[in-house]
This record gives sequence, C-alpha cells and structure tokens, in this order.
Amino acid sequence: MAIKMHQGLKQTQGLMITPQLQQAIKLLTLTHLEMTTLISQEMVENPMLEEIDGEVDAGPAEESREEFDNHEATAENFSGPELIEGSKDSFDWDSYSDSFNSNSSSAPNMKESSSPDDLPSYENMISKGQSLQEHLEWQLRMESLSVEELNFCLDIIGNIDDEGYLEISFEEIVARHGKLERDEALGMLGLVQHLDPVGCGAQNIQECLGIQARLLPERSPLVELIIEKNLQDLEKKDYVKISKIFGVSKDKVKDAELIIMGLNPKPGRLVSAEETQYVVPDIFVAEVGGEFVVQVNDEGVPRLRISNLYKQLMKSGQSNVDAKEFVQDKLRAAKWLITSIENRQKTIYKVANSIVRTQQDFFKKGPAFLKPMILKDIANEIGMHESTVSRVTTNKFMHTPIGTFELKYFFNAGIGGKNGGIDIAGESLKLKIKEMIGNEDPKRPLSDQKISELLSTKDIVVARRTVAKYREMMSIAPSSKRKK
Repeated sequence: MAIKMHQGLKQTQGLMITPQLQQAIKLLTLTHLEMTTLISQEMVENPMLEEIDGEVDAGPAEESREEFDNHEATAENFSGPELIEGSKDSFDWDSYSDSFNSNSSSAPNMKESSSPDDLPSYENMISKGQSLQEHLEWQLRMESLSVEELNFCLDIIGNIDDEGYLEISFEEIVARHGKLERDEALGMLGLVQHLDPVGCGAQNIQECLGIQARLLPERSPLVELIIEKNLQDLEKKDYVKISKIFGVSKDKVKDAELIIMGLNPKPGRLVSAEETQYVVPDIFVAEVGGEFVVQVNDEGVPRLRISNLYKQLMKSGQSNVDAKEFVQDKLRAAKWLITSIENRQKTIYKVANSIVRTQQDFFKKGPAFLKPMILKDIANEIGMHESTVSRVTTNKFMHTPIGTFELKYFFNAGIGGKNGGIDIAGESLKLKIKEMIGNEDPKRPLSDQKISELLSTKDIVVARRTVAKYREMMSIAPSSKRKK
C-alpha cells in the first residue's frame, strides 16, 4: 500500500491555559507576603491600577463582580467574552469604563480588621546567622600560621558538613598539600578540632566525642576508654559487659554514661546559618460567643480600582490608536488582577471556614482531637476541585487560639479504621504514642507490640510496624535503648 502525503483540516477541542488563568492559579499558591509584594510590583508596572485611600461606595462595581462570587478559579469563569472576543474598533470604551470601578473586598461575613494589639506579634524580616565554616575560619585567622598551614586548615574547614564531620577522608586532604609533613598535617587537624565548637573536623562519632572528653575540666580515663572501645555496648546499656572489661562497678559505668551523654555528637549544629523566617498568618480564627469565627488577613493588601485619570483619557477620545491599544491591554490586566485577588481571598475563606467547621473538637480541646480529613472532603463540601484546595493550603498558615498551624497540618488520612477500629488522624496517633512512652516505667519500657495492644483496647487498631513508623518519625528510640 502506497503512503501518500496530503493536507486536510481537522477540528478538535482542547484545554488551553491562558496567561491570565496562570496568574490566577499562581495567586492561590502565594503566601500573604508574596502576594503583597506581587501587588506592589503590578502597581508600579500597570498605570491603570490605583489604590483606594479611604472608604468609597462600590456602586456598579458590585454588580460587575457578582458573577465571580462563590465560584472556583477555573477556565470557565475566568474567560469573559468582553475581554477575549470582539475587535478593538467595536469596543465600547465609555460603557466599559463607567461600569468597572472595582475595589478589592473581603470575604463574605468577615468582620472589620482587629486592632494591631489583637494580632499575633511577628516581624516581617529574615535574619541570617554566621555559617559554621565562617565561624571556624574567623577563629583560625587569629592563629599565627604560615601560608601553607592556613591553606591546609581552610581546606579542612571547607570539607566539614553542617553536623561538624569531615565529608572526605583526611588522607585525601593531605595528598592535596604535598608541602606539609604528615605530623604537621595532624597538628593542623588537631588545631581545627579544638576550635569552637570543639570536635568539628572529626571523621566519626568516636573521634568527635573523644576530642570533647579530653578537653573536659576533669578528665576521666574510663570515659575516654568507653568512647574509644565500647561505645556500642554503652548504647545497648550493657553495663555488665563494660564493668567486666575495665574492672569497675556498674555505678561507675553509669556515672561515665552521664558524662558521655553531656557531650555533643553533632557539634556543628551549635552554629547554624539557617534563615529564620517569620510567617504571616493568612487566616485568623477567634472564638466569639462560643463559636469560632474565620477572618482572612487583609492587612497590607491594598484596595485597588481603575485609575480615574486613564478613564478620563479613554472618554476624551483624543488618544491615538497605539495609546488606546496600550490602555486596553493594561485595563485587561488590571481587571484580571483585581478579580483574581478577590477570588483568592474568597477561596481561602471558604476552605478555612470548612476546616474550622469540620475540626471543632481540635479548636476546643487541642491537637489530640484532630479528625481524619483529606482534601477531597473539603473539596466536596465547598464545591471545588481537589487541586484548587491543594493550592490554597500550600504555604498558608492559620492563627488560632491554641497556636499557629499550616493548613496542610489539618489534612491527615484516617488510620486504623480498615481493621475494625475507629479512624484516627496521624497527628493524634503520634500524640497518643508519645504520651504512652512518656508515662512508661523506665525500667520496663513499652515495646512497639505492647503499644499496639494498648491502643487496641481504645478501639485504635494499628499494626506494630505502624507504631514503629510513627515512633521513628518523632525520633524516639526503641524500647531496648530506652531501658534504664
């Protein structure tokens, strides 16, 4: 059969995400600070946008925005024919500018902003500390070293990770610096390891703890020997074996253990350059008359409208074709931004209000009463898609009477319901396991299997491996290492 090439027309349907819809979706995922920054940038770039200083009557603006109330940010309600269809010549500028004088509004049924004293204290700032490498180098430069010695020490410091350990072998560093003898290189390594914090530059935990033990105000040979030879036995709490090896009593071994526990196995963490970021809550929840009221944070979000100056310019009819086309583009962008901001605030309010209604026991009694909840539950209740709820809950924080929580915190799949027990949220299960371990007898700690059996008496049916998984997530040691 011969293969021929031919031309033909074919009509198909497809979903196309416009730049305006991309902007609306992006706004949903932004934090409060990121959104206010974006609005400030748009106000600089778009002369059609104007901030409303005082209270004004919305007038026709409310009617023009009615179609956007209680709707999700989807392609259907973000593609108005007045912006996409029709030619420029047939566009009715006078009626358009008269009918649109938008200003952003709060979510429905929201109260006026509280006074600054009622809001949580926070600072919109980012602080940056000194890194571990910078801290060590600063101390090193106070020493009287030759150029070769300084470069060797800087090479060591440059290969120390955030926990304080060498990332590469010491032999590799020595090989890169042929001018230094091995004894001199070991001396430079010891110099770095004795800088503050002590122990940085060690290659393993025995070496790190040994360096700290040798610099204690009162050195203990037993402590140093246990660290060097029997650290794993000490971890297993095998006091009898250690006491037999060194010919000392169990009490002396336990005293040595207390000293070792006072040492830092990860000295690099004492100096951290991690940025401290202070989050600004997007939602405030307050208890009023026994009920929890939701308010979206509008602090710092300017109320926008179309500039009166450019409205008069469009009405005058004196502008040329290029100017009118420029104003039209900016007007579309301004209207879309105002509508997107409104839609974002209303969508956040709906999601937050639904969370508060579902998690009443959490807000009244605490995290132990957090109910299992997934994105689909909220999406079905408010009539939106799961992806929209996911975007809304990304990097959003809720300030409540019992603390500030990320919206993602409230979504936990149920555990235990499939095996005949009651559903329980993962966070609640963590708290119950932590409480059981906290109340256990130190001499007879609870095993994962025992915790699973105790939970089953409360109709929480979970497997032993599930208990082990959540215990490890909380960085709690197994029962064999908790025994005292």
